[in-house]
Amino acid sequence: MPGREPTYRRYAVDPRQKKPLLKFIVTSLEGTGCRIIRHSAPEIAPFKVSFATPAGERMGALVYAFFANTKLTRNRPRDEYRFQVKYGAKDGKEHEIWQDPYGLYTTLFMGISPDEGFFVGADPVLHSLTKFFISIELKRAFVDEIQSKGWATWERERRSGSEDPVEILVGGRPDKLLDFIRFEREALGEDQGHRQLLAENRSALPILIPRVSDRAEDRPSSPYIHALAREFEMSPSEVLDLIASARRLKMAVRGWVAEEHLVRTLQRVEGVSDCQRIDEDGRPDVRLRYEGSGLLYVECKNVLRSVTKDGLARLDFQRTRASKKDPCSRYYRPEDFDVVAACLHAQTQHWEYQFTLTRGLDPHPKCQGRLSSNVSLDHRWNREIRGILGEATEIRG
Repeated sequence: MPGREPTYRRYAVDPRQKKPLLKFIVTSLEGTGCRIIRHSAPEIAPFKVSFATPAGERMGALVYAFFANTKLTRNRPRDEYRFQVKYGAKDGKEHEIWQDPYGLYTTLFMGISPDEGFFVGADPVLHSLTKFFISIELKRAFVDEIQSKGWATWERERRSGSEDPVEILVGGRPDKLLDFIRFEREALGEDQGHRQLLAENRSALPILIPRVSDRAEDRPSSPYIHALAREFEMSPSEVLDLIASARRLKMAVRGWVAEEHLVRTLQRVEGVSDCQRIDEDGRPDVRLRYEGSGLLYVECKNVLRSVTKDGLARLDFQRTRASKKDPCSRYYRPEDFDVVAACLHAQTQHWEYQFTLTRGLDPHPKCQGRLSSNVSLDHRWNREIRGILGEATEIRG
């Protein structure tokens, strides 16, 4: 690893208490054949570990690690495990879960049971900013699945009627810790549906894109990629390899791929014109005209992997972050865009969509003027969008 020091916040912790967590991390990596290059001291959290894999790849991890246990708590289920996220004093402030802007260290946010021999990882992006103390709960059934299969994913249960964000937990035995680091490197910033899809297909991590053939007849025909390759002074295949090797590039590309397929889908709809992606933060994803109407706006959202008990696809319909001053800013307004396009790729692994009118979705139970985040693709959704665009045009007047 380069000699520069990452600028993350450090917390003083009791080394006698935290040493088993650091030992679990180090011995787990060594058990998979990794060579530890350096690790931080147990009295400083989060733990920083740099290592070389059996294949010689240099990697690093910054680990926010807490004990996972089954300590009985009043008014809590008896079959519940939990890990408490806490460093230092309970100050009521929000703390950043650090991400290395250079991508050299992968951030893990996890509970560890050294005695039972398993770990459970939560999404570090979803939990930044976080307060100390919070508790992350999981069911004994999840732990049993981890122990029996070695690797498991789980949608964290929410309170009945809760509007909290959906969260996918990923767990494993010690011999899967290297897989988990590779997974978190790949899943950084992904929505929860694709986070679960990546976890369930960990054998593909890191995702390898086959090298493009150097034969002239197999080269991409787009003049833009040729121009881009010339600008970068790389071959088209090297550009693809670069995207494959850089997690932040891959994350951005996946989001754009969903929007690009949506634009192509909409451009094929009879009556649609001027259909373009909007490349601006805080704006809807696509704008278009329908049968000569004024501009209509479409937001693309990804479905979750799991379905309702009635077999309906589900959408976690909210922003990743909210303003500190206004928690309701996490939720959309009916007037933010005209149509929602639900991308089904996380379930079907095909770029296909269902659509609905934004104004027809359920209101948020607490935040006035906002929309509920709990969305099921019920009778209000349709694969055919023309009727929905017609209604949207009438609402726009």
